[in-house]
Amino acid sequence: MLKTEGIVIGETRYKDTSKIINLYTRKLGKISVMAQGAIKPKSQLLATTQPFSYSEFQLRKGRNFYYILQADLLNSFYPIRDNMERIGYGFYMLELLNKSTPDEEENEKLFLLLKKGLEVLSSLDKEFLKFIVAYELKYISFLGYRPYIDRCVVCNEELKENMKFSKNLGGVLCPKCFTNDITSYKINKSFIYSLSDLLYAPLEELDSKAINDQLLKYIHDVLVDYILFNIDRKEFKSINLINSMG
Repeated sequence: MLKTEGIVIGETRYKDTSKIINLYTRKLGKISVMAQGAIKPKSQLLATTQPFSYSEFQLRKGRNFYYILQADLLNSFYPIRDNMERIGYGFYMLELLNKSTPDEEENEKLFLLLKKGLEVLSSLDKEFLKFIVAYELKYISFLGYRPYIDRCVVCNEELKENMKFSKNLGGVLCPKCFTNDITSYKINKSFIYSLSDLLYAPLEELDSKAINDQLLKYIHDVLVDYILFNIDRKEFKSINLINSMG
């Protein structure tokens, strides 16, 4: 038997009344859990097995799955479901974890970042793009792919105004090193300053960071491409939902 906190990051229906949930836990990382009878209207597991739900679980390990012995809801993050933008960005955060983490590899930093991110998102009414860019930067750093933005990633030269960002090399290039990656993105000092600001600012303290929407959109596009490259994936389906909201 194991006792751990966990957040539901995905679900798949199993037969008529049960489902298999992807649970990101504090102690075990990502695990697959059989929630027997969870779809029944009067099931005690109904609230604790919904996407975003954060609970304390008592689990038993079986051959293929963990099984829930008891689950106590700590936070449903219900306000996320009240707003389409919150839903879109929330599902993107869950998909990030689902697609970039192996099973049963503990990473408490990622667990706490997701928990904090869902708390902040629950009360967010504006500037969603700034929030998600800050989240992406922290997430990819905790995953071990923090972009090198202080100097040129190839020659370590100090950066001037003319520079590019290479997803393949994991950082910023100076003009002398542009030929090392012809697919790199053209960027400027504002891009770098914004990356630095959002990387180090706590998620709940982003109001003081003034970054225009056009630049945020560009940074977000670059980061999504960078993340997909590093986790060897082609796309995030939730990005399509976000883009459909304009």
